[in-house]
Amino acid sequence: MPMPYYVSPEQMMQDKAEYAKKGIAKGRSIIVMEYADGVLLTADNPSASLHKISEVYDSIAFAGAGKYSEFENLRKAGIRHADLKGFMYSREDVTARSLANGYSQSLGTIFSQEIKPLEVEILVVQVGVNGHPNEIYRISFDGSIIDEKKFAVIGGRSETVQTFLKDKIDGQVPSLKAAVALCVSALEQTPNQKLAPEGLEIAVLERQRATRKFRRLSTADIKQLLAS
Repeated sequence: MPMPYYVSPEQMMQDKAEYAKKGIAKGRSIIVMEYADGVLLTADNPSASLHKISEVYDSIAFAGAGKYSEFENLRKAGIRHADLKGFMYSREDVTARSLANGYSQSLGTIFSQEIKPLEVEILVVQVGVNGHPNEIYRISFDGSIIDEKKFAVIGGRSETVQTFLKDKIDGQVPSLKAAVALCVSALEQTPNQKLAPEGLEIAVLERQRATRKFRRLSTADIKQLLAS
C-alpha cells in the first residue's frame, strides 16, 4: 500500500509564496511617489487600454501589478466597496486605510485557504487634504500590509527600482516635473533602455483639485514634463 503524500504546512506556504512572487516579477514595475502638490503614480505599461492605475474614489487611487485579470477583479471590488460605504455613510468615511484593510483580509484568506494564491501586489493611495498627510499602503499576495512613506514600488524587479530611488531621494519633496523624471529614470533601470512616453501610464492625485483628485496624464503631458 503506497504511503500518502505529505507536505508540511510550512513547505506548502513557502511554495505558494514562491509561486506568487514569480508571477508578480514577470510584470513591469509601478511607482507611487509623493510630490509637492499630491501623489504621482507611474507605470511602465505599453498597453493603451489595459490600465494598471485607476481611480477608486474621490481622493483614492489603486495600482496593481502581476496577473491583470486578478488585480482587475480586486480593483472592481474596491470600487463597489467604496461606493457602497460612501452611499450608506458619508464620502469622508471612505478611506485608503479601510480599503487597504479589506484587501489585506481578502488576499490573506485566499493565500491561506486556496490552493493557488493570487499573483498580485497592489497599492492603495490617498492624497492628504486639509493638512492631513498622504497615505500609501502596499498590500502583498499573502495579505501583509505595509504603510509606506515618500514612495513605494510594486511588480517587476521592484528591488532594483527601490534601490535606485533610495539613493536619489533626499529630504526635499520634488515638484511634479522632477518626480516624473525620477520615476521614469528608476523604471528604466530594469530594461536598461529608454522608455517612450507612449509606453508610460502616469496619473496624479492632485491636492488642490475639487472633489475628484485623480487625473490621468496624456502622452502630450508626459512629453512636456520630460522635456529638459
